Amino acid sequence: MRIPVLALAATLLLAPIMVSAQSIANTPPMGWNSWDAYGLTITEPQFRANVSVLKAKLAPFGYNYAVIDEGWYFENPQDRDHPGTLHYAIDPTGRYVPVPARFPSAAENAQSFITLNGSAKPKLAATIEGTSFKALADWVHSQGLKFGIHIIRGIPRVSVERNLPIEGSAFHAMDAADTTDACPWDPTSWGVKDTPAGQAWYDSLMKQYADWGVDLIKVDCIGDHPYKLTEIKQIRRAIDKTGRPIVLSLSPGPMNLIYASEVGDFANMWRISDDEWDVWASTKKGPQGISSFPQGVKDQFPRLASWAQYAKPGTWPDADMLAVGVLGPHPGWGDPRNSRFTPDEQRTLLTLWSIARSPLIVGANLTQLDPATLKLLTNKEVLALDQQGTNQHQALQEGDLIAWRSTLPNGHEALALFNLGDKPLTVQRTLASIDPALGGQQWKARDVWAGQYLPGILTSLNTKLPRHGCQLLLLH
Repeated sequence: MRIPVLALAATLLLAPIMVSAQSIANTPPMGWNSWDAYGLTITEPQFRANVSVLKAKLAPFGYNYAVIDEGWYFENPQDRDHPGTLHYAIDPTGRYVPVPARFPSAAENAQSFITLNGSAKPKLAATIEGTSFKALADWVHSQGLKFGIHIIRGIPRVSVERNLPIEGSAFHAMDAADTTDACPWDPTSWGVKDTPAGQAWYDSLMKQYADWGVDLIKVDCIGDHPYKLTEIKQIRRAIDKTGRPIVLSLSPGPMNLIYASEVGDFANMWRISDDEWDVWASTKKGPQGISSFPQGVKDQFPRLASWAQYAKPGTWPDADMLAVGVLGPHPGWGDPRNSRFTPDEQRTLLTLWSIARSPLIVGANLTQLDPATLKLLTNKEVLALDQQGTNQHQALQEGDLIAWRSTLPNGHEALALFNLGDKPLTVQRTLASIDPALGGQQWKARDVWAGQYLPGILTSLNTKLPRHGCQLLLLH
């Protein structure tokens, strides 16, 4: 039976649109996040200034996500270390909303503000406000970019204390909250029960973000310490119900490799390490001697090697942000500074992240983006590895020498050599001894970072790598 076109169109419009995790983020997400430069303190003028640079200088090379990290609902983020003094902004149904004093456009078309008071004044200070990130998201979209935010998993304690209603349901905050499940390092939220009330909470939250126009949600205290699969599933279901293609990013790490087969069913990117900062190697050790906070570039080599096989369209193991350039005025760790990485370490960082196909999220203060950092971040041949490479894998580890290989769609092979040692390293060996697949062929080679072709036909290497440095060759 033939269905009339208009009737078919009406049916499609009425049907719920479901978006699965694997149908978005077909390549590793690229963009900028506020945490490394601003920590909890980012304001709308600062965000807009960075987005303007993102559009002008980085977007032409594929960087298109602009993400506001933690704390956009704090009126006094400087008091984060004293939770009892924090003042939050929430809406009448208990969801965090942006503070208008920091994000003026959030108050456009907002409802009147109501300060909570009275004889039964709660211990946790909060203002009920009808603010929204929609105006800011619309502006980001008008720049041809995508908008993201950071949240902590769960339900705000300020909302549970007031037992506020959950939008779109008959439940209240106390019905959804698991007050026995507190994030070990964040005092702002309770966990959410794996019940209809808990799902209703996440449904209301993701609907709010979809209505704002959010394109990426970074959810913290959910990927590790602790790993919360039930809440990951709840969030994924809630996102899918909105019909909006929202990238789901999980933090912090290190995500345990035993979850590799399941996490990709629900998330688009997930942290494989603790926070990465501008150090070569971590000096702290966690359980079983595993390097801990802060992570260094050297620490990421074994992690990325273990996770490389799981990097595929829709699902990307994430080695964390690129802590390059100016980290200030209020970085999420340490004092304001220029990145401690040497130029060689920066090239190693970007080469490893790209050949392993990690998301590329810049942490620098873009308003102070210097020519050297811009050149580092916009090497088209390096970025092509991240966005187009296949069969990425660590081909060799021998002492301080590590080699990675990846294949590009044009049939070119990429070979990256890394020196993890503290002294220069001379490499003299055949290509076949590094990766047998490279043997027996006549290769022309281009040194990507040097920007020049090597003379003659390349069958063996005789090169000197600086300490913590690398060489990236394109073979064809």
